[in-house]
Amino acid sequence: MTPSSDDTAALTALVGRLSGHAVTALHRGGQGGNNRLYRAETAHGPLAVKCYFRHPGDSRDRLAVEFAALGFLGGHGITCIPKAIAAAAEDGVAVYSWLSGAKLEQRQPGDMERMAAFLAQVHGLAAIPAARALPLASEACLSSAELVSQLQRRVARLGEGAAGGSPAFARFLTAELAPAVAAMKALADPAELDWPRRTLSPSDFGTHNALRRADGGLDFLDFEYFGWDDPVKLVADTLLHPGMDLSADERRQFHAAALAIYGGDPDFAPRLARLTPLYALRWALIVLNPFLPERWARTAFATGADRQAVLDRQLGKAKRFVAIAMEKIDGERLFIL
Repeated sequence: MTPSSDDTAALTALVGRLSGHAVTALHRGGQGGNNRLYRAETAHGPLAVKCYFRHPGDSRDRLAVEFAALGFLGGHGITCIPKAIAAAAEDGVAVYSWLSGAKLEQRQPGDMERMAAFLAQVHGLAAIPAARALPLASEACLSSAELVSQLQRRVARLGEGAAGGSPAFARFLTAELAPAVAAMKALADPAELDWPRRTLSPSDFGTHNALRRADGGLDFLDFEYFGWDDPVKLVADTLLHPGMDLSADERRQFHAAALAIYGGDPDFAPRLARLTPLYALRWALIVLNPFLPERWARTAFATGADRQAVLDRQLGKAKRFVAIAMEKIDGERLFIL
């Protein structure tokens, strides 16, 4: 089962068995984009309970990835993340420590440095031999050829009747998005990034997945897509992420911090400049996920949102990303997207 809002008794009992503590109350603890989150009250303090959405069309085991990632990071001294406590894979449920911080209403000076400090910690663990056993990040892009192939596959999937009967979506896909992806084919290079230049990536990273602690610091959440990847993908995705909408100054700050972390690879900076337009197109395709039936099912499971309102909003975001990708962007302007 994946427990739902109408079987809290079963979920309460399951969390009690997993944690070894009697659960006195269970409350919805927040709203994720893909899963259901709960706060479980116990005599030993609150616990975070995550019910992972599962669909036959989605083969990635998010529970296993996140639980292993948090266990690895926590086991090597990183404390600004939830602690992995217990999981029931067959039920799609995991129990984590409850982080008491608040969702960020607005960013503060120093947040880019706080984000970078966390990434530097994670990157430092890439040299540990045990890290090699960790999986690739979700949709890792270890070559530009793989990145272009992902773009092409996403375009094809969206074209397979996933428009939901929207003429505006169909026009955008055929007249703007597909031609933009086709124009990027020349950047495809099959050479795969070697191990020393890879990093461990949280993937869906940023202040949209962070909590503000009482001391002003940040705790980081959501490691369902964690794994090995090109640091260029991590940095480009963070700079472009629609969930943060970074200012020009914030982009410059984060870019400078990323160069300090990953700049030991002399090709990092030019690769980032060369591939950022492709990642902008990738974001155009990602924000269109609600047009796919199985992806909408996940969003509906987690949020209960109005579908048409979501589709209209996401189409507007996709158009903005295509415009970003097709601009002629050079070094100084690259991060003022």
